[in-house]
Amino acid sequence: MKKTIAVLPGDGIGPEIVGAAIRVLKSIEKKFNHQFTYINGLIGGVAIDAIDGIDAPFPSETEELCLSSDAILFGAIGDPKYDNDPSAKVRPEQGLLAMRQKLGLYANVRPIQPFNGLLQKSPLKEERVKDVDFVVVRELIGGIYFGKHGRSADGSSAFDILTYTKNQIKNVAQFAFDLAQSRKKHITLVDKANVLETSRLWREVIQEMESNYQDITIEYMFVDNAAMQIIKNPTAFDVLLTENMFGDILSDEASVITGSIGMLPSASIGDKTSVYEPIHGSYPKAAGLNIANPIGTILSAALMLEMSFGLMEEARAIRTAVDYVLSKGLGTKDIVAKNPLSTSQVGEEIASKI
Repeated sequence: MKKTIAVLPGDGIGPEIVGAAIRVLKSIEKKFNHQFTYINGLIGGVAIDAIDGIDAPFPSETEELCLSSDAILFGAIGDPKYDNDPSAKVRPEQGLLAMRQKLGLYANVRPIQPFNGLLQKSPLKEERVKDVDFVVVRELIGGIYFGKHGRSADGSSAFDILTYTKNQIKNVAQFAFDLAQSRKKHITLVDKANVLETSRLWREVIQEMESNYQDITIEYMFVDNAAMQIIKNPTAFDVLLTENMFGDILSDEASVITGSIGMLPSASIGDKTSVYEPIHGSYPKAAGLNIANPIGTILSAALMLEMSFGLMEEARAIRTAVDYVLSKGLGTKDIVAKNPLSTSQVGEEIASKI
Protein backbone atom coordinates (compact mmCIF):
# COMPACT_ATOMS: atom_id res chain seq x y z
CA MET A 1 0.00 0.00 0.00
CA LYS A 2 1.19 3.51 -0.85
CA LYS A 3 -0.03 6.43 1.28
CA THR A 4 0.97 10.06 1.81
CA ILE A 5 1.06 11.32 5.39
CA ALA A 6 1.14 15.03 6.24
CA VAL A 7 3.45 15.40 9.23
CA LEU A 8 2.84 18.44 11.47
CA PRO A 9 5.28 18.24 14.41
CA GLY A 10 4.27 21.65 15.78
CA ASP A 11 5.75 23.14 18.96
CA GLY A 12 7.60 22.03 22.08
CA ILE A 13 8.05 18.27 22.26
CA GLY A 14 6.11 17.81 19.01
CA PRO A 15 9.14 17.08 16.79
CA GLU A 16 10.51 14.48 19.23
CA ILE A 17 7.32 12.50 19.78
CA VAL A 18 6.38 12.61 16.11
CA GLY A 19 9.90 11.46 15.22
CA ALA A 20 9.46 8.40 17.44
CA ALA A 21 6.10 7.62 15.84
CA ILE A 22 7.57 7.84 12.35
CA ARG A 23 10.34 5.45 13.40
CA VAL A 24 7.62 2.97 14.37
CA LEU A 25 5.70 3.55 11.13
CA LYS A 26 8.86 2.82 9.13
CA SER A 27 9.12 -0.53 10.89
CA ILE A 28 5.52 -1.22 9.82
CA GLU A 29 6.42 -0.30 6.24
CA LYS A 30 9.29 -2.76 6.25
CA LYS A 31 7.43 -5.62 7.94
CA PHE A 32 4.21 -5.39 5.92
CA ASN A 33 5.61 -4.14 2.60
CA HIS A 34 3.95 -0.70 2.55
CA GLN A 35 5.26 2.63 1.30
CA PHE A 36 4.44 5.77 3.25
CA THR A 37 5.55 9.20 2.05
CA TYR A 38 6.01 11.74 4.87
CA ILE A 39 5.68 15.46 4.03
CA ASN A 40 6.29 18.04 6.75
CA GLY A 41 4.20 21.16 7.31
CA LEU A 42 4.20 24.10 9.73
CA ILE A 43 1.56 24.77 12.37
CA GLY A 44 1.37 26.70 15.65
CA GLY A 45 4.17 28.77 17.13
CA VAL A 46 6.82 27.57 14.69
CA ALA A 47 4.55 28.67 11.84
CA ILE A 48 4.04 32.12 13.38
CA ASP A 49 7.82 32.46 13.72
CA ALA A 50 8.35 31.54 10.07
CA ILE A 51 5.37 33.22 8.35
CA ASP A 52 3.71 36.63 8.60
CA GLY A 53 -0.04 37.10 8.32
CA ILE A 54 -3.30 36.39 10.07
CA ASP A 55 -3.32 32.75 8.91
CA ALA A 56 0.21 32.14 10.20
CA PRO A 57 -0.74 29.54 12.89
CA PHE A 58 -2.30 27.34 10.15
CA PRO A 59 -0.91 28.66 6.86
CA SER A 60 -2.60 27.98 3.53
CA GLU A 61 0.35 25.83 2.43
CA THR A 62 -0.25 23.53 5.40
CA GLU A 63 -3.98 23.41 4.70
CA GLU A 64 -3.30 22.39 1.09
CA LEU A 65 -0.84 19.73 2.24
CA CYS A 66 -3.40 18.29 4.66
CA LEU A 67 -6.16 18.17 2.04
CA SER A 68 -3.90 16.46 -0.49
CA SER A 69 -2.68 13.79 1.97
CA ASP A 70 -4.28 10.50 3.00
CA ALA A 71 -3.97 11.30 6.72
CA ILE A 72 -2.30 13.75 9.08
CA LEU A 73 0.06 12.95 11.96
CA PHE A 74 0.19 15.87 14.37
CA GLY A 75 2.35 16.58 17.42
CA ALA A 76 1.42 19.50 19.69
CA ILE A 77 0.80 23.23 19.76
CA GLY A 78 1.74 25.89 22.31
CA ASP A 79 4.56 28.23 23.30
CA PRO A 80 4.99 30.07 26.64
CA LYS A 81 6.12 33.26 24.93
CA TYR A 82 2.58 33.63 23.59
CA ASP A 83 0.88 32.36 26.76
CA ASN A 84 2.71 35.01 28.79
CA ASP A 85 1.81 37.85 26.42
CA PRO A 86 -1.85 38.88 26.95
CA SER A 87 -1.56 41.40 24.09
CA ALA A 88 -0.53 38.85 21.45
CA LYS A 89 -2.93 39.10 18.49
CA VAL A 90 -1.94 35.77 16.96
CA ARG A 91 -1.48 32.64 19.10
CA PRO A 92 -0.38 29.07 18.32
CA GLU A 93 -3.67 27.59 19.54
CA GLN A 94 -5.48 29.49 16.79
CA GLY A 95 -3.76 27.11 14.39
CA LEU A 96 -5.35 24.10 16.04
CA LEU A 97 -8.83 25.61 15.98
CA ALA A 98 -8.36 26.74 12.37
CA MET A 99 -7.20 23.27 11.32
CA ARG A 100 -10.24 21.66 12.92
CA GLN A 101 -12.63 24.12 11.31
CA LYS A 102 -11.06 24.28 7.82
CA LEU A 103 -10.66 20.51 7.58
CA GLY A 104 -14.13 19.89 9.01
CA LEU A 105 -12.87 17.68 11.85
CA TYR A 106 -16.23 17.18 13.51
CA ALA A 107 -15.52 14.21 15.82
CA ASN A 108 -12.63 13.65 18.19
CA VAL A 109 -12.15 10.04 19.30
CA ARG A 110 -10.16 9.26 22.46
CA PRO A 111 -9.95 5.59 23.51
CA ILE A 112 -9.39 4.94 27.22
CA GLN A 113 -7.89 1.47 27.69
CA PRO A 114 -4.99 0.92 30.10
CA PHE A 115 -2.17 -1.51 29.38
CA ASN A 116 -1.59 -4.28 31.91
CA GLY A 117 2.01 -3.20 32.38
CA LEU A 118 0.88 0.19 33.70
CA LEU A 119 -2.07 -0.71 35.92
CA GLN A 120 0.00 -0.03 39.02
CA LYS A 121 0.79 3.49 37.74
CA SER A 122 -2.82 4.62 37.81
CA PRO A 123 -3.77 6.64 40.90
CA LEU A 124 -6.92 4.50 41.01
CA LYS A 125 -6.90 1.01 42.51
CA GLU A 126 -5.83 -1.71 40.08
CA GLU A 127 -9.07 -3.66 40.40
CA ARG A 128 -10.98 -0.53 39.41
CA VAL A 129 -9.08 0.13 36.18
CA LYS A 130 -7.98 -3.27 34.87
CA ASP A 131 -11.08 -3.85 32.71
CA VAL A 132 -11.66 -0.26 31.60
CA ASP A 133 -12.39 0.07 27.88
CA PHE A 134 -14.36 3.10 26.74
CA VAL A 135 -14.14 5.79 24.07
CA VAL A 136 -14.78 9.50 24.47
CA VAL A 137 -16.41 10.93 21.33
CA ARG A 138 -16.17 14.71 21.51
CA GLU A 139 -17.76 17.19 19.11
CA LEU A 140 -14.88 19.26 17.82
CA ILE A 141 -15.92 22.25 15.70
CA GLY A 142 -18.83 23.75 17.65
CA GLY A 143 -19.57 24.94 21.14
CA ILE A 144 -17.94 27.61 23.24
CA TYR A 145 -14.48 27.33 21.65
CA PHE A 146 -15.93 28.45 18.31
CA GLY A 147 -18.51 30.94 19.62
CA LYS A 148 -18.14 34.69 19.78
CA HIS A 149 -15.69 35.97 22.37
CA GLY A 150 -15.22 39.50 23.60
CA ARG A 151 -15.05 42.11 26.32
CA SER A 152 -17.02 45.20 27.16
CA ALA A 153 -15.68 48.57 26.05
CA ASP A 154 -14.23 49.29 29.48
CA GLY A 155 -12.79 45.76 29.84
CA SER A 156 -14.69 45.08 33.05
CA SER A 157 -16.71 42.15 31.68
CA ALA A 158 -16.14 39.37 29.13
CA PHE A 159 -18.27 36.87 27.23
CA ASP A 160 -17.89 33.52 25.47
CA ILE A 161 -20.97 32.32 23.60
CA LEU A 162 -21.88 28.62 23.47
CA THR A 163 -23.81 27.69 20.32
CA TYR A 164 -24.77 24.40 18.66
CA THR A 165 -26.83 23.56 15.58
CA LYS A 166 -28.83 20.40 15.06
CA ASN A 167 -26.60 19.41 12.13
CA GLN A 168 -23.43 19.72 14.20
CA ILE A 169 -24.91 17.44 16.84
CA LYS A 170 -26.26 14.95 14.29
CA ASN A 171 -22.87 14.61 12.57
CA VAL A 172 -20.97 13.61 15.69
CA ALA A 173 -23.89 11.59 17.08
CA GLN A 174 -24.07 9.54 13.88
CA PHE A 175 -20.40 8.68 14.30
CA ALA A 176 -20.98 7.72 17.95
CA PHE A 177 -23.99 5.50 17.13
CA ASP A 178 -22.02 3.68 14.41
CA LEU A 179 -19.07 3.23 16.76
CA ALA A 180 -21.30 1.90 19.55
CA GLN A 181 -22.73 -0.75 17.21
CA SER A 182 -19.22 -2.17 16.79
CA ARG A 183 -18.65 -2.16 20.57
CA LYS A 184 -20.94 -2.86 23.55
CA LYS A 185 -23.93 -0.92 22.13
CA HIS A 186 -24.09 1.61 24.95
CA ILE A 187 -23.88 5.41 24.64
CA THR A 188 -23.69 7.83 27.56
CA LEU A 189 -24.62 11.36 26.51
CA VAL A 190 -22.91 13.78 28.89
CA ASP A 191 -24.40 17.27 29.18
CA LYS A 192 -25.76 19.89 31.59
CA ALA A 193 -29.39 19.82 30.44
CA ASN A 194 -30.68 21.02 33.80
CA VAL A 195 -29.00 24.39 33.13
CA LEU A 196 -27.96 24.80 29.48
CA GLU A 197 -30.30 25.21 26.51
CA THR A 198 -27.65 23.77 24.18
CA SER A 199 -27.62 20.59 26.27
CA ARG A 200 -31.37 20.32 25.93
CA LEU A 201 -30.95 20.56 22.14
CA TRP A 202 -28.40 17.74 22.32
CA ARG A 203 -30.93 15.55 24.14
CA GLU A 204 -33.65 16.35 21.60
CA VAL A 205 -31.42 15.35 18.68
CA ILE A 206 -30.28 12.11 20.32
CA GLN A 207 -33.87 11.19 21.17
CA GLU A 208 -34.87 11.79 17.53
CA MET A 209 -32.08 9.45 16.37
CA GLU A 210 -32.70 6.75 18.98
CA SER A 211 -35.51 5.07 17.05
CA ASN A 212 -33.12 4.21 14.22
CA TYR A 213 -30.78 2.39 16.65
CA GLN A 214 -33.08 0.29 18.82
CA ASP A 215 -30.26 -2.12 19.66
CA ILE A 216 -28.30 0.65 21.39
CA THR A 217 -28.91 1.69 25.01
CA ILE A 218 -28.79 5.45 25.62
CA GLU A 219 -27.95 6.85 29.05
CA TYR A 220 -28.15 10.57 29.90
CA MET A 221 -25.75 11.91 32.50
CA PHE A 222 -24.95 15.40 33.80
CA VAL A 223 -21.30 16.36 33.35
CA ASP A 224 -20.60 16.77 37.07
CA ASN A 225 -21.85 13.24 37.73
CA ALA A 226 -19.88 11.93 34.74
CA ALA A 227 -16.69 13.45 36.15
CA MET A 228 -17.33 11.53 39.36
CA GLN A 229 -18.32 8.24 37.70
CA ILE A 230 -15.18 8.19 35.51
CA ILE A 231 -13.26 7.84 38.77
CA LYS A 232 -15.75 5.77 40.79
CA ASN A 233 -16.92 3.33 38.13
CA PRO A 234 -15.02 3.73 34.84
CA THR A 235 -15.94 0.23 33.59
CA ALA A 236 -19.58 1.38 33.30
CA PHE A 237 -18.82 3.43 30.17
CA ASP A 238 -18.65 2.25 26.57
CA VAL A 239 -19.07 5.26 24.23
CA LEU A 240 -19.15 8.60 26.06
CA LEU A 241 -20.61 11.26 23.73
CA THR A 242 -20.38 14.92 24.60
CA GLU A 243 -19.87 18.49 23.42
CA ASN A 244 -16.57 20.24 22.81
CA MET A 245 -15.51 21.70 26.15
CA PHE A 246 -16.93 18.90 28.31
CA GLY A 247 -15.11 16.35 26.12
CA ASP A 248 -11.86 18.26 26.39
CA ILE A 249 -11.99 18.24 30.19
CA LEU A 250 -13.37 14.73 30.76
CA SER A 251 -10.93 12.99 28.43
CA ASP A 252 -8.00 14.64 30.19
CA GLU A 253 -9.47 13.46 33.50
CA ALA A 254 -9.86 9.94 32.09
CA SER A 255 -6.22 9.92 30.99
CA VAL A 256 -5.08 9.30 34.58
CA ILE A 257 -6.69 5.86 34.37
CA THR A 258 -3.94 4.85 31.93
CA GLY A 259 -1.16 6.01 34.26
CA SER A 260 -0.02 9.04 32.26
CA ILE A 261 -1.50 11.62 29.94
CA GLY A 262 1.41 10.76 27.65
CA MET A 263 -0.23 7.41 26.89
CA LEU A 264 -3.45 8.59 25.26
CA PRO A 265 -3.94 8.76 21.47
CA SER A 266 -6.72 10.47 19.59
CA ALA A 267 -8.25 10.72 16.13
CA SER A 268 -10.05 13.78 14.78
CA ILE A 269 -12.39 12.58 12.05
CA GLY A 270 -13.40 14.73 9.08
CA ASP A 271 -15.31 14.24 5.86
CA LYS A 272 -12.21 14.91 3.72
CA THR A 273 -9.32 13.81 5.91
CA SER A 274 -8.48 12.95 9.53
CA VAL A 275 -5.86 14.04 12.06
CA TYR A 276 -4.11 11.73 14.53
CA GLU A 277 -2.45 13.17 17.63
CA PRO A 278 -1.73 12.55 21.33
CA ILE A 279 -4.14 14.33 23.66
CA HIS A 280 -1.45 16.18 25.62
CA GLY A 281 0.06 19.59 24.94
CA SER A 282 3.47 20.80 23.85
CA TYR A 283 5.18 20.40 27.29
CA PRO A 284 7.62 23.27 26.56
CA LYS A 285 9.78 22.60 29.64
CA ALA A 286 10.78 19.25 28.13
CA ALA A 287 11.30 20.50 24.57
CA GLY A 288 14.61 19.32 23.14
CA LEU A 289 15.44 17.16 26.17
CA ASN A 290 14.37 13.83 24.61
CA ILE A 291 12.42 12.83 27.75
CA ALA A 292 8.75 13.11 26.70
CA ASN A 293 6.55 10.03 26.43
CA PRO A 294 5.95 9.28 22.71
CA ILE A 295 3.52 6.38 23.25
CA GLY A 296 0.39 8.51 22.87
CA THR A 297 1.71 9.62 19.47
CA ILE A 298 2.74 6.08 18.51
CA LEU A 299 -0.72 4.79 19.41
CA SER A 300 -2.20 7.67 17.40
CA ALA A 301 -0.24 6.33 14.42
CA ALA A 302 -1.86 2.95 15.09
CA LEU A 303 -5.29 4.61 15.01
CA MET A 304 -4.32 6.18 11.68
CA LEU A 305 -3.42 2.81 10.18
CA GLU A 306 -6.72 1.37 11.39
CA MET A 307 -9.19 4.19 10.78
CA SER A 308 -7.82 5.91 7.67
CA PHE A 309 -5.98 3.08 5.91
CA GLY A 310 -7.94 0.01 7.04
CA LEU A 311 -4.72 -1.74 8.14
CA MET A 312 -6.04 -3.63 11.16
CA GLU A 313 -3.20 -6.16 11.49
CA GLU A 314 -0.59 -3.42 11.29
CA ALA A 315 -2.36 -1.40 14.00
CA ARG A 316 -2.48 -4.49 16.22
CA ALA A 317 1.25 -5.02 15.67
CA ILE A 318 1.96 -1.55 17.10
CA ARG A 319 -0.27 -2.08 20.13
CA THR A 320 1.22 -5.51 20.78
CA ALA A 321 4.72 -4.04 20.64
CA VAL A 322 3.74 -1.24 23.02
CA ASP A 323 2.23 -3.76 25.41
CA TYR A 324 5.40 -5.87 25.29
CA VAL A 325 7.71 -2.91 25.96
CA LEU A 326 5.58 -1.76 28.90
CA SER A 327 5.41 -5.29 30.31
CA LYS A 328 9.21 -5.28 30.44
CA GLY A 329 9.14 -2.19 32.65
CA LEU A 330 10.47 0.09 29.93
CA GLY A 331 9.33 3.66 29.35
CA THR A 332 10.03 7.34 29.82
CA LYS A 333 10.34 8.97 33.23
CA ASP A 334 6.62 9.72 33.61
CA ILE A 335 5.89 5.99 33.85
CA VAL A 336 9.24 4.47 34.92
CA ALA A 337 11.08 5.67 38.02
CA LYS A 338 14.28 3.63 37.67
CA ASN A 339 16.45 3.91 34.56
CA PRO A 340 13.85 5.56 32.30
CA LEU A 341 14.39 5.55 28.56
CA SER A 342 14.52 8.60 26.34
CA THR A 343 11.81 9.52 23.84
CA SER A 344 13.81 8.15 20.92
CA GLN A 345 14.79 4.99 22.83
CA VAL A 346 11.13 4.15 23.48
CA GLY A 347 10.46 4.57 19.76
CA GLU A 348 13.38 2.27 18.93
CA GLU A 349 12.26 -0.39 21.42
CA ILE A 350 8.74 -0.49 19.98
CA ALA A 351 10.02 -0.45 16.40
CA SER A 352 12.46 -3.28 17.17
CA LYS A 353 9.70 -5.42 18.68
CA ILE A 354 7.60 -4.92 15.52
